[in-house]
Amino acid sequence: MAGVWLPQAEEKPPKHGGSGHRARLRKRLLEGGAEALADYEVLEYLLFAAVRQGDTKPVAKELIERFGSLSAVLNAEPGALLQVKGVGETSVAALKSVALAARRMARNEVERKPVLGSWQALLDYLTIDMAHLTHERVRVLYLNAHNRLIMDFLAAEGTIDEAAIHPREVVKRALDLGATALILVHNHPSGDPEPSRADIQITNRITEAGRLLGIVVHDHVIIGRDGHASLKTKGLI
Repeated sequence: MAGVWLPQAEEKPPKHGGSGHRARLRKRLLEGGAEALADYEVLEYLLFAAVRQGDTKPVAKELIERFGSLSAVLNAEPGALLQVKGVGETSVAALKSVALAARRMARNEVERKPVLGSWQALLDYLTIDMAHLTHERVRVLYLNAHNRLIMDFLAAEGTIDEAAIHPREVVKRALDLGATALILVHNHPSGDPEPSRADIQITNRITEAGRLLGIVVHDHVIIGRDGHASLKTKGLI
């Protein structure tokens, strides 16, 4: 029908030459622990949920080749995943559900304990959630008097500067929430987490605005694919 777009049907992989491959992979997964499967085999197994029959190994290996790592595959945009031959919407949904579960699990760890006493859990959560973003995202984590997370606020999408994030608004929201402290977070899509001059300047402005009203800025954490940077650790706060 002219003018109507129909989604492409999921391409069925060719039949696998070795019978029982899926059963053997399942047995290794259940009995071998966290390192029982290679990254492409993890993807293979995830794709079983979307493809009832056939060999998913070529698709899994192509995904790793295209995106570079298991985490990059799980964090890839749906449209990019659909460009890989053999990947349809059902496969994308299976992969994205796992990525969502990983984020939820990491976030729950952060919410269960005081943030400053479980710093690695926070870094793990932020890395899972932000390290592979292709654009810059700015968040403010508001904490109560016991340093527990009150709100994980998405402050801006784009470069961190006063056009995107206003110091007074950041502090006002803290007062509205009854927060006594906050942590600034953003990512560098380049992969390099080293703070820029703009990062340092906006952090200092927010820190000064908070100091006047009794709001402590504990840190500004920058997340990149190559690691993270803490302005507190670098002595910049």
